[in-house]
Amino acid sequence: MRNIIQILVVLALLTSCKKQNQEYAPVKTNQPVTHHVKVKEVKQTGDYTYLQVEEGNRNYWMAINSTDLKPGDDFSYSNAVLMTNFESKDLNRVFDEIYFADTGAQQDQSSNSETKKSRLSKEEQENISVEKAKGGITIAELYENKENYKGKTVLVKGKIVKINDQIMDKNWVHLKDGTSFDGKSDLTFTTQESLTVGDVVTMTGKVTLDKDFGAGYIYPLIVEEASSVKE
Repeated sequence: MRNIIQILVVLALLTSCKKQNQEYAPVKTNQPVTHHVKVKEVKQTGDYTYLQVEEGNRNYWMAINSTDLKPGDDFSYSNAVLMTNFESKDLNRVFDEIYFADTGAQQDQSSNSETKKSRLSKEEQENISVEKAKGGITIAELYENKENYKGKTVLVKGKIVKINDQIMDKNWVHLKDGTSFDGKSDLTFTTQESLTVGDVVTMTGKVTLDKDFGAGYIYPLIVEEASSVKE
């Protein structure tokens, strides 16, 4: 378990911008008690999901690997590292305190979420390698040059690693192609199409930055009104 916590700390540091002379202090390295929290706000940042949660009379921020949780959901976790003065490059925000939780966080059975959770396993995702579509771009190229693609239509080929059906009348499709930039390798599309996890597809849609869907759904980068195309 100690190794898991150490890995979480390293990942957190690698995916964020460190200020000069700033130290990130892991105040707590283990929380043996299971914590039951309610999600108040969600901010998606590629491979990670930032959550503002409520536990009893306390509200605080935490981060876990990309998840389907939404405001109003309940979930539990047992292991987390508390980071102080943590700067998220993706969110352009410094958190006075934020917990990085073990990826074993599980949604409670009592949750009011009806979201279907269908995804590839972590091992399957690690072995993804998809050739770039003709005339298209890779996921890494999009993240690296996101300002250049803002408002433009892009063509991206990848494997579907996760689908969240019918949230706010949209299907939310997550693609990976084996490339990454600054720790971001998961690209989210919204579409009306019914697709299947594990399929390799070529998707086209419009790039939107800093999209706030309301109800706590905020995406620094997302591809909207997408559809699949045949090469």
